[in-house]
Amino acid sequence: MGVIGELLVTAGVIVLLYVVWQLWLGDVIYGAEAKAESATLSQQWAQEYEPAPLPVSTDEGEAGAGDPEAITADPVVMEEPADTEDFAIMRIPRLGDDYAFTMAGGISRPGTLDKKKIGHYPGTAMPGQPGNFAVAAHRTTFGAPFNRIADLRVGDAIVIETPHGWYTYRFRTLEYITPDQVEVLLPVPQAMDVPAGTPYITMTSCSPMFSLAERIVAYGVFESYTPRSASGELPASLQAVA
Repeated sequence: MGVIGELLVTAGVIVLLYVVWQLWLGDVIYGAEAKAESATLSQQWAQEYEPAPLPVSTDEGEAGAGDPEAITADPVVMEEPADTEDFAIMRIPRLGDDYAFTMAGGISRPGTLDKKKIGHYPGTAMPGQPGNFAVAAHRTTFGAPFNRIADLRVGDAIVIETPHGWYTYRFRTLEYITPDQVEVLLPVPQAMDVPAGTPYITMTSCSPMFSLAERIVAYGVFESYTPRSASGELPASLQAVA
């Protein structure tokens, strides 16, 4: 009985250490790795940049509202990425100067989400394109890219970096839904049979923490597009927030 007891205690300690690793320490390490990988990808895009003429929009509507330093240009609409293909980096100043996670095609766990990345829902819009740019990521484990999604405030910048430039969205609201409420992925979220005239972003993750019972959804609206330049100047929307 004594030997069995010691084995059970040892097994319990091992399980406890695994839980600590999986839910806390692992996230710190995975998160740091993910940010380093994103930084490397960003540097690669900067080095590969080749100047190309871009048509400047004369639209004085909402494209540059709230960001006077933004370059109002027609957004480059990318092709939808293949499954697991890296295509962008998400940056959110509210969540830290070093917040940067690579985005890839698809939302499968083994192919994208468990690789410490943010996944793009196939068939939804691409950055800057009218419609719903819908993405998903873990809120816990594997770097937990959307761990602090509930900390976003109205007006916070959600910036998508690509080889072409930066697409700035502004956070609007949070919503909690059940897993079967797929209407959030419609071209106009939650609006059936409504044609999209505005680019949106929809970010989804599990809720509450450590549970699959519900989904937390963050919505944003497109503000501006800043093309990459030879000077390497970043868009004003990437400035740190207080």
